[in-house]
Amino acid sequence: MSDFEGEEAVSIKDLTTILGGQTILNNLSFGIPKNKITTILGFSGAGKSTLLKHILGLLKPTYGSVFVLGKNLSDLSEFDLKKFRRHFGMLFQYAALFDSLSAYENVAFPLTEFTDLNEDEVEEKVYGLLESVGIKVDSFFKLPSELSGGMRKRVGLARALALDPDIMLYDEPTTGLDPITTKMVNDLILNTYRKNVKRGMTSIIISHDVKVTLEISDFVAFLDHGKIVEFLPVKDFVNSQNKLVQEFLAL
Repeated sequence: MSDFEGEEAVSIKDLTTILGGQTILNNLSFGIPKNKITTILGFSGAGKSTLLKHILGLLKPTYGSVFVLGKNLSDLSEFDLKKFRRHFGMLFQYAALFDSLSAYENVAFPLTEFTDLNEDEVEEKVYGLLESVGIKVDSFFKLPSELSGGMRKRVGLARALALDPDIMLYDEPTTGLDPITTKMVNDLILNTYRKNVKRGMTSIIISHDVKVTLEISDFVAFLDHGKIVEFLPVKDFVNSQNKLVQEFLAL
């Protein structure tokens, strides 16, 4: 376990996942500290996406447990899990916007579906969210197909923040992006964290991008073949003596 017992947003204990006879995660135990940026780093096929699904409660452990904000997800019914997921915001790899809805409508969607805000209150919040991620008013009512890849990421982040999540999840946020857009997404993640740090929002990033990870993370967990082989503050991670970590850092 980590040294953050009691100060963890996510606490994973003896987690094993077996799918189709294959062990994907192998007896994982570690904790993700609250109010920090933690990146789960690793080669493709290491089990990062499976771990993310467990944190969201989309998969149940074969063995072990996953506690999020003090709740054992395995103890929650499907109904309670759906309600509990309102604690999460999620920025998907390709933004995953609704193609037929404008930027404004995409961000308004969770507010109209899950809150009692009236039309004026929804409009005020959507405008504020879009402006906070750098979307100008003249793009509010454009469809996703009319936006650049970077702008779609911004809209996706605004939508993810609509319900004031306690945990913000980023799934490979810079995969396939050019260096300029990568820096933009990098800055966006950092600025989002800083704007929400007072209310205690935790950020979790799933990535294989070493450069981005070292620039924005507070902590790094390195996952290999279903095991956490290193979990350290970023300043210590770069000096890790683990051969796999050094190999990864040298790529």
